[in-house]
Amino acid sequence: MIGFSVKEWSAWAPGLVDHDAWRAWAAAPWLPVGDDTPALAEVPAMQRRRIERLGRMAIQAACWCQRAEERGVPLVFASRHGDVARSMELLEALATEQPPSPTTFGLSVHNAIAALYSILRRERGNYIALAGGMATVEAACVEAAALLADGAPEVMLVVYDAPLPAIYAGFPDEPDAGFAWCWRLAPADDPASTLRLGWESGDAPIEADVEPARLPHGLDVLRFLLSGAPSLRWIGDGTAWQWRRDA
Repeated sequence: MIGFSVKEWSAWAPGLVDHDAWRAWAAAPWLPVGDDTPALAEVPAMQRRRIERLGRMAIQAACWCQRAEERGVPLVFASRHGDVARSMELLEALATEQPPSPTTFGLSVHNAIAALYSILRRERGNYIALAGGMATVEAACVEAAALLADGAPEVMLVVYDAPLPAIYAGFPDEPDAGFAWCWRLAPADDPASTLRLGWESGDAPIEADVEPARLPHGLDVLRFLLSGAPSLRWIGDGTAWQWRRDA
């Protein structure tokens, strides 16, 4: 089992921007839909034009959570699917025997959004971008906990995803939504803000706390944090995950 304190948080989704709106949503959650895009006013217009919607969501949440003068905090960026829309552009170009765009290729790789954020912030510290299937959030939290155990005083965790392109309509195994959230994590030293995460083999089914089809799992974890619920149990990719809070 791992544990950490969530010192600050931020989140963005269509129709959900400020903390009050997110807390109200956590009490009565619904699937965010729409084509809204964050303003991302923190980024100069010339650089902002290079960032697609998924990147804007992730970078907006990170900008809101990281202090302007702060440098060197390890960053963990986590997305189950990454920027699939850019990858589809490349595949469509290849299918029609057109030359793929080098810019699109460079920005389609899984760490591109994390790299853009580090460039915008002039960050020279550690960052990682990962995907862990349905348990991407949990994999990212394990990575963040390892960084804290290695001596980092805080870690920034950014989780983000966007709806899949229409060509993948028959493949999603959870509801599709565009969202991003960021947690500032520190060692578990405050019971009021400490979360614990444990896991075991998921061979035996367990009762879920919420109807699994209502939200993508990444959003359900945020709902758990904001709602004040004592625990969240969930099975994904053969592992049973158990979230709980100390207070």
